[in-house]
Amino acid sequence: MTEVLPRLLLVEDEAELAAMLAGLLVEEGYAVDVAPDGHTGLHYGLSRSYDVAVLDRGLPAVEGLDLLGRLRRNGITTPVLVLSALGNPADRVAGLDAGAEDYLAKPFDIDELLARLRALRRRHLDTARALPVPGGRLDLDAREVHTDTGPVALSQREAELLGTLAARPRQVFTREDLLVTCFPEAENPVIVDTYVHYLRRKLGRPVVDTLRGRGYRLGAP
Repeated sequence: MTEVLPRLLLVEDEAELAAMLAGLLVEEGYAVDVAPDGHTGLHYGLSRSYDVAVLDRGLPAVEGLDLLGRLRRNGITTPVLVLSALGNPADRVAGLDAGAEDYLAKPFDIDELLARLRALRRRHLDTARALPVPGGRLDLDAREVHTDTGPVALSQREAELLGTLAARPRQVFTREDLLVTCFPEAENPVIVDTYVHYLRRKLGRPVVDTLRGRGYRLGAP
């Protein structure tokens, strides 16, 4: 089975620093996307799924905290670490109030940065094991959806697929995205359609929306 690496979004406009960080993060085991400005970072954050993000504050196009606020207003819950030369207490408070989970001032120690990212991912995983879905709540550990009429048991693949959609409720996933994320051992994206059918049969058609020509997303509550 192909290993699925945790995905990290790095938004940093200093090209040399971004290249250095990206290399270290890849060595740490992340699949890294680098955005050189806030506009690109916003596009990536809204259109792709990440396990964690690192944002600079002084970005061109869209300032870092503005970018973070837009992501949060769009329902993106990816844990974010702000990495900034602005490091006084008021700056840190502003970053945390904007929706960041952690804040690290430049210059920084790389080992501390990597440790903080590991801690962010652990905390996020601990609190993201139950997710709202249309008609109930998905318990990822029990692989059940708790509804008003009782629990509905899911297979491991069904739970992984529904969990992926529920973790990014506004994001549209292509079949290829879902194939890589939920069915890494498979080659034919038709398996995604099959498991969407299974979920709809168990939980009702509205649980997953089809966007013709684009892909799937979680159904509306």
